[in-house]
Amino acid sequence: MSSSEEAIPDPNDIRKWLSANHPKHLSILEKFEVELKLGRLSINSSVQQQGMLASTDRLGLVTRTLELLKVLIGSTRWKNAAELLLLLRGIGRELHAFGGFREPTIGNVVRRVMAAVREEATERGNAAAQHSTNRPSMQSILWANPQHHRSSNSNSSINSHFDDGDLPANFYIERPDFKQNIMEAIQEIMLDLEDTHKNINEQALSYIHTDEVILTYGKSKTIESFLKAAFAKKRKFQVVICEGAPNMGGHEMAKSLSDAGIDTIVINDSATFAVMARVNKVLLPAHAVLANGGLIASSGCNMVALAASIVSVPVVCVVGMFKLCPMYPHEGQDTLQDIVSPSSILSLSELRDPLMKEVDFVNPVHDYVAPELVNLYVTNVGAFQPSYIYRLLAENYHSDDWESFE
Repeated sequence: MSSSEEAIPDPNDIRKWLSANHPKHLSILEKFEVELKLGRLSINSSVQQQGMLASTDRLGLVTRTLELLKVLIGSTRWKNAAELLLLLRGIGRELHAFGGFREPTIGNVVRRVMAAVREEATERGNAAAQHSTNRPSMQSILWANPQHHRSSNSNSSINSHFDDGDLPANFYIERPDFKQNIMEAIQEIMLDLEDTHKNINEQALSYIHTDEVILTYGKSKTIESFLKAAFAKKRKFQVVICEGAPNMGGHEMAKSLSDAGIDTIVINDSATFAVMARVNKVLLPAHAVLANGGLIASSGCNMVALAASIVSVPVVCVVGMFKLCPMYPHEGQDTLQDIVSPSSILSLSELRDPLMKEVDFVNPVHDYVAPELVNLYVTNVGAFQPSYIYRLLAENYHSDDWESFE
């Protein structure tokens, strides 16, 4: 094996390493990046006619990302957990640079695989320590000395790329079954994703009751499936849908629910506060759930949540765990934000009006909803209050990987 294959370099140079050692895998990665950048994979696929970003299949996007990771992990040459973490960090940064910053679920699933790598390496290290004899071996004596750990050139070069300092010694041990265990862990994640909507829908009867009036905003496949599951179990209720201008996704969702037999009404977004007093519950979709329990949702959802707060109507967010994002809203409403063309609000002829030259149009795609405005998150692993999100983050991601791709 050549020296270029002995260790994975700086994650910022992962493309160079793949080009030298795995050119076919680099072409696979580049093809994925091109599709991501063009919006063929992401929820943020551009709707050319309206200038807005429309929901597609985010669950499918995460599955495609996992399939990419399986290919890149399964047939590339890396020796141990430390090198695999560097490879994953490099892949995550590549995807982030090519549009993953607009689609947080991509970074989320890469971090989850990184957490699985750390867990596997740690468990194997602990198991080896428990089954070792009381008599120390020469290897255990040497590895017990931290100076020996830092004196290794390859290890120290890898450690320099981790913010948490030196990795434990067992992260550098080569194990013949390690790759297979990681592939099995990725498969388990994929199975969890496949059951996301099923597990969420099983909770529908706990949160949707007979004769309730439920308000939601725009179009959401998760909420649509949630409502249909409750209706299929003989719950009779009425749904009020805000049309979600200017994308008007609420009309499409209303038609789908109406075709299923659910009593559905579409209202203008401006009428939200007027009808809120008649509403029993608000269901909101999610683009991402942040580390503080806040919510990134479609533009207009913050208005709905504020109206519900004033009238004391509970706000429930129905969301899959793959949207749980280890990020804090330091930028407020600009967190994970996209600003798109105002052509969906005004026609080109109106924009040419001389009076319009003095007007600045801002057409945001998302809203940040503060955690105090959300009462409950219904996920595929149960229901949680916003104050419990920190615990879910700790269970799904390792804290040292939170800022791996920025």
